[in-house]
Amino acid sequence: MYLGIDLGGTNIAVGLVDRDGNILHKDKVKTRADRHYSEIVKDMAELSKKVTEESGFSKSEIEWVGIGSPGSCDSERGVVVSASNLNFKNTPIREEFQKHWNVPVYLANDADCAAYGEAMRGNAKGTSSSVTVTLGSGVGGGVIINGNIMTGVNFGSELGHMIINFDGEKCKCGNRGCWEVYASANALVRQTREAMKQNPESLMWKEAGSLEGVSGRTAFSAAKKGDAAGQKTVDKYLEFVAIGISNIIEIFQPEKILIGGGVANEGESLLQPIRNFCKSSRSTIITTAALGNDAGIIGAAFLGAQYAKKIK
Repeated sequence: MYLGIDLGGTNIAVGLVDRDGNILHKDKVKTRADRHYSEIVKDMAELSKKVTEESGFSKSEIEWVGIGSPGSCDSERGVVVSASNLNFKNTPIREEFQKHWNVPVYLANDADCAAYGEAMRGNAKGTSSSVTVTLGSGVGGGVIINGNIMTGVNFGSELGHMIINFDGEKCKCGNRGCWEVYASANALVRQTREAMKQNPESLMWKEAGSLEGVSGRTAFSAAKKGDAAGQKTVDKYLEFVAIGISNIIEIFQPEKILIGGGVANEGESLLQPIRNFCKSSRSTIITTAALGNDAGIIGAAFLGAQYAKKIK
C-alpha cells in the first residue's frame, strides 16, 4: 500500500492507493497556506495516518509516502526549492514529514505527479511517452519520457512559461508572452470579458449575467448557441492553446498529449480544433486526461516506482 499526497495552496488531499492504482480511501483538509511549513507538514502526516487507519490498515503496511507539491522540487533531497503560493523556500519536506512518521518519502512537482498518474493508470497508460497539460488558473504540465518523469537541472518542466509571443502580455513570472497568459482558464475569462465589452449584444452577457459572472464556460456556451462573438472568442483562445500544444509535439514527439483542467470538460469542442491546428503531427494522439483531481494522488503514490524502482 502507498499513500499519495496532493499538496495544494487550498487543500491537502491524501489517498491510500493499492498496487493496481486504485484509491481505497481519501480525505482532505484545508492547507491554510499562510502558516509555517512545519504546521502544514504536520497536518499532512496526521491526515495520512487518519486515512490509513480509516481504511483498516496499519502504518507498517504502508511502503512509502509520495508527495506532489507546487513549485520547483528537488526530488533527490526531498526539498521544495520554491513554491510561491505556499511561501516555501528550500523547505525540507521529507525530513519534516519523517519527524512525524518514519517512512520512505518521495517528492515531486504536482503537475509531474498528475502526468505520472495519467501515465500509470489514466489515459496515457500503455504509452512510453506522454505529456499532460492542465488548463487551470495557470498552465501546468508534466512530461513522461520512456516511462519516467522528465526533469532537468531546474527539476521539472514549466510548459506554461514557454514564450509564444515575444512582445506579448506580461506574465506573473516576469517574462512577456508566456503560454499561460493566453491559454489558461484565467486567460479565457479575461478574453471573454474583453469580447463582451466589445459586443454588448452577445449571448455571452446572458450566459454570464455580468462581467463578474464570467467563467471558462461562458464563451463556449454562447458559441454552441450560435453566438458569433462567442465563437470568435473560443476560436482565438483555442488557437493560443493549439500553438503551445504544437510546440510540445515538435519538441517531445509524445505518443499522447492529455489536456486536463476545467476547460477540458468541453470535450470535442475543445479537442477537434486543436487537432486540426496540429494536423501535421497526426501520429500524436490529443485527448483529455481521465483521472481528474485523483491524478495527483495516484501519481504521487507511485513516486516510489519512479525513484526507488520498487514496482516491477
